[in-house]
Amino acid sequence: MKDNVNKASELPILYSLRNCPFAMRARLAIFRSQSPVILRSIVLNDKPAEMLTASPKGTVPVLVLPKEDNGKTVIDESFDVMVWALTQSDPDDLLHAGEAAISQDMFSLVSKFDNEFKSALEQYKAAKRYHEDNLVERRQVCEAYIADLEQRLTTHTFLVSNRESFADLALLPFIRQFAKVERKWYLQSPYPNLKQWLNNYLQSAMFNKVMAQHPLYLSTDEVIYF
Repeated sequence: MKDNVNKASELPILYSLRNCPFAMRARLAIFRSQSPVILRSIVLNDKPAEMLTASPKGTVPVLVLPKEDNGKTVIDESFDVMVWALTQSDPDDLLHAGEAAISQDMFSLVSKFDNEFKSALEQYKAAKRYHEDNLVERRQVCEAYIADLEQRLTTHTFLVSNRESFADLALLPFIRQFAKVERKWYLQSPYPNLKQWLNNYLQSAMFNKVMAQHPLYLSTDEVIYF
């Protein structure tokens, strides 16, 4: 038991919500980096006091890094958690080190989707949820971004090249959400390459691992290593 306690105290702690797309992409990057962390699964209506102390804004993911001097560093933006993880270890070269043009395109694409597509997606989801009469219009705004991805996937296997990248993991949870808004429409939509790209991820062992359900932190004494 003492060895387990010592091991736990030396690892970063990740507060995460299973179906939150921001938390999801943080877990994807951590999984691919093979950097061990302690996973604390939460629900939004019962947030742990320790998480709120570390990050008062109360959103996930929150990554708490241990320090030798007993201080703590907190990373509470999903993009930054992804960068941290892959900077620690990037065995699949998802950051495309040494390929400046691809790296620039990769981060530019993620920034565009973070700053523009997410807002359009939220409006599309709201139009569906509240049966608004502008559903098609909201979907078409999203489609401008989806069509860009389809074109990219016509040119190469992944979003920025023929090799997987940071961008694929960063966008995956939000494209998954887009596909679920109007499922019947999506299945008949003219984006075959995007649908194949998404299906490949959703059916992967990686996705199953990252989406595994764990006991909630506040309901168990078990230390969950991820």
